[in-house]
Amino acid sequence: MDAAVAEFARRGYHAASMDEIAERAGISKPMLYLYLGSKEDLFLACIRREADRVRTAVTSVLDDGLAPDDQLWTGLRAFFTVVAEHRDAWLVLHQQAPAHGDPFATEVAALRTSIVDFVAVLIRRSVAERAGARSRRRTVDDTAALAHALVGSCEALADWSVTADEDPDTTAARLMNFAWLGLDNLLRGERWATPRTRRRVPGRRSAR
Repeated sequence: MDAAVAEFARRGYHAASMDEIAERAGISKPMLYLYLGSKEDLFLACIRREADRVRTAVTSVLDDGLAPDDQLWTGLRAFFTVVAEHRDAWLVLHQQAPAHGDPFATEVAALRTSIVDFVAVLIRRSVAERAGARSRRRTVDDTAALAHALVGSCEALADWSVTADEDPDTTAARLMNFAWLGLDNLLRGERWATPRTRRRVPGRRSAR
């Protein structure tokens, strides 16, 4: 499986060779087919294993005793650590699998959904603990969108981190600074106003 992940990450699904995977693994090609089936079966098995690895890394650090921001920080550290330690796996999950449709893309979509759900729970907890009644109502409506936005940022930063060779804690802190500080203000009831909805400051002329 390790040999297959390395080969798929290096060459892509279609160009990956079962002969080279078998050679990397130190077994014969017939034995590879016997153990893991066709190349499609092998690719799917790799995706499932690596998706489970990421999911377990993130969800295993859940601790209801932590404050929501501390819990998110812990989850982000776990995520970026597993990406740093298994870079080939991340390339297979986030670049190769979605590009080749079902059933591969379905497995990755399920992983993403579970992570989005995790983030949504943290946002809801934050709302319940800190926001006022009016802000709570408005923020809950935004929970799904905010969770998707945060996970999307996380995925984009992970793509960057696999080539930047940055410490996972530093990468996690980058995202906390970018996302949580804004979310914290949102939970306090603050909203960015579009130019059309901004109130005119007394004594100030409108720009033309």
